[in-house]
Amino acid sequence: MQTISTQLVNTCLRIPLNRPDARNALSRQMVAELQQVVEQAGEDDSVRVLMLRGAGGHFCAGADLADMAAARMEADGDVEAMAAINRSFGTLIEAVDACPKTVVCVAEGAVLGGGVGLACVADICLMSEQAKVGLPEATLGLPPAQIIPFVVARVGLSQARRLALTGARFDGREAYRIGLCHQVCSNTEALEKAAGETLTTILRCAPNASTTTKTLLLATRSTATTKLLDTGAQEFAKAAINEEAMEGTRAFMEKRPPFWAAGKMNRRETGEE
Repeated sequence: MQTISTQLVNTCLRIPLNRPDARNALSRQMVAELQQVVEQAGEDDSVRVLMLRGAGGHFCAGADLADMAAARMEADGDVEAMAAINRSFGTLIEAVDACPKTVVCVAEGAVLGGGVGLACVADICLMSEQAKVGLPEATLGLPPAQIIPFVVARVGLSQARRLALTGARFDGREAYRIGLCHQVCSNTEALEKAAGETLTTILRCAPNASTTTKTLLLATRSTATTKLLDTGAQEFAKAAINEEAMEGTRAFMEKRPPFWAAGKMNRRETGEE
């Protein structure tokens, strides 16, 4: 990996976007590498949380315009070739959105274009008050084509229209007001503290229960309520008789943390039988 780095700490895979000289703008290489990491993490039982952040004080300044210009030259007027390049970013956004693990975005500095898209598909988004947020694509003669569905899902059609059709820049407080982020922090120290507290609360939840819950949440966008309730009943029944639910009940009655809250994936790792 050349454009991102990863570090697994207590079941949390920290994923810094690592092009600080470009404010972590999304090149084609970064899109491909990030998608690979997200998909691998989704299948890795040692990972419970993905934490996206940007190196160098910026989250993500959107598309890398120099890389886009190079892509335009390579396409040489081929609309389908340019469409495939643009669609690859949408595939990344879909992968983050559908990742079975809990995804946290810690955003500061530039949060623009595709960076807003990534923030909108995080399960939890924390943002600095001083963040510079916006959808500047139309000011560059381009539509924010791949992130529109996810921005609308996060902030609603009315706000998405305003943001996309004005290209306006705004700060973390406004992002919080419209629901783009879930918590706004006054400075970097507060952002670090919020990230740690958020991770602690996530790890209190059982891994399999969290994955099933996220699947059911995402299904509300496309599944009829009756069918979703039937599916939910089946998933609840399976969960109720598995090790996690039994451990959760025992831990509650014994007034102790369940094994997963200690960063362990099963009872054997705790030394319990």
